[in-house]
Amino acid sequence: MKNGILGITKIVTCLLVISCYSAMAAEPEMPGKKVFNKWCIHCHAAGNDYPGTWKLSLRLGKEKSVLAERKDLNSEYIKYIVRNGFGGMPLFRRIEISDDELNALTNYLVKQ
Repeated sequence: MKNGILGITKIVTCLLVISCYSAMAAEPEMPGKKVFNKWCIHCHAAGNDYPGTWKLSLRLGKEKSVLAERKDLNSEYIKYIVRNGFGGMPLFRRIEISDDELNALTNYLVKQ
């Protein structure tokens, strides 16, 4: 009897693990996050090892240094900075980040 219950428990556990893994693997990456990971994360990831994050920390404080965690960004500001640059941040032309990609990026950062 114990072996039967133990066997069923193992099977159920395996099925749960497989279904959780499948759900995680199937979760699509947001288009804006994809743009952020391609163009922005190298300077704006969390941690002082990233120049954009470090500079924002000095200028605005640690609580506003990680772009993907901020709640005070607006679309127009993000678009302006991306297209014109700011301080040590370079500008990005439409051949690098298209208008559609920029819209996806701003949606990702604003809706965090």
